[in-house]
Amino acid sequence: MKITTRQRSAPALPGLSGTARVDRRTVHLLSRVRPGDVVVVDHQDMDRSTAQALVDAGVGAVLNASPMISGRYPNLGPEVLAAAGVVVVDTCGDAVLTAVKDGARVRLHEGTLYADERQVAAGREVDLALVADELESARLGLRAQLESFTHNSTEFLRREQDLLLHGRGVPRTATDMADRPVVVVVRGHDWERELAGIKPFIKEQRPVLIGVDRGADALRAAGHQPDVVVASAGADELPSLDVLRKATDVVALVERGAARSATERLDRSGVRPLRFESGATAEDAALLLADTGRASLIVGVGMHATLDEFLDRRRTGLASTYLTRLKVGPRLVDAAAVPTLYDGAVRPRHLLALAVAGLLALGAAIGVTPVGQEWADAIVTAAGPTTTDLIDSLQGLLR
Repeated sequence: MKITTRQRSAPALPGLSGTARVDRRTVHLLSRVRPGDVVVVDHQDMDRSTAQALVDAGVGAVLNASPMISGRYPNLGPEVLAAAGVVVVDTCGDAVLTAVKDGARVRLHEGTLYADERQVAAGREVDLALVADELESARLGLRAQLESFTHNSTEFLRREQDLLLHGRGVPRTATDMADRPVVVVVRGHDWERELAGIKPFIKEQRPVLIGVDRGADALRAAGHQPDVVVASAGADELPSLDVLRKATDVVALVERGAARSATERLDRSGVRPLRFESGATAEDAALLLADTGRASLIVGVGMHATLDEFLDRRRTGLASTYLTRLKVGPRLVDAAAVPTLYDGAVRPRHLLALAVAGLLALGAAIGVTPVGQEWADAIVTAAGPTTTDLIDSLQGLLR
């Protein structure tokens, strides 16, 4: 008699397993990353916007050939990843980009990457404690970055002075923004909470809604239809076709002097975009669009303007953000502040005060009529001498 033996399953190996997604540029990965993937990139000083996009995509781990924090300035990306529970390993070396094949099944354990149970790369594990220490050290080296920022701002202002000072080159939209509030949505850090926080404001004030790149899809996902979509024509991923076609205006941001073919992808989709030539970032272009349209108020969702946020933007992005904020400053409000400044809710005490005021006004109107005088005399007579004495006393005080 043949005895069947049960095979024991191999014990699970320690660490995190997933599919490798490899590309030197992080932005190229975002459209094909899936939850649980192990991302392999070469991104020195990862910014918060990119890190948040990876968190939103649900990545399990990020391996970086370069340092997450080089020490040049306190970039915010590593903190976002570590706080979200994403495993982060940096300084893996340039060889990791060729040693790992895109789409391969890999395992990451204690800073070491394995493919087919063969070690292919190793680096330094980055946690919140390490991030805090390195950010503190990076803040000490800000002087050089601030000097570079001053130079970049001067250069950007020289190139974009007509746009920033006179509004020349801003396309005219079919959407009328004059004397209306405008909400500009960028799919940046904390955008979901901020958008939910201004829901009463949007419902009651009915502002013009501008979606910037993937912020247009974010608006749609939250139940709002963007009136205007500002899309970076050179971006790897454009807003969804349905959102683009339903928007009243689509503005394509292109570099100055770009060929007509720069908007070819939008043209092929059946969308006829308004061309906006500028070296500004897409979100800054949206702010300038609202400012030139004479918006009464501009509410920014997903965009922040602290010193750390400014420094987290690279090269012209830093200068663009700084100078645009100076331009639109009197009108711009961060969405995080709107729930504090604006509360459109009608409370019971408001209704009670309105009802009492209405009754008093009605009583006064009736009291000056002949019929009202007869009613008042009848009430006084029925109430007796005590009420009459009280009324006489009040009349004496009022004289």
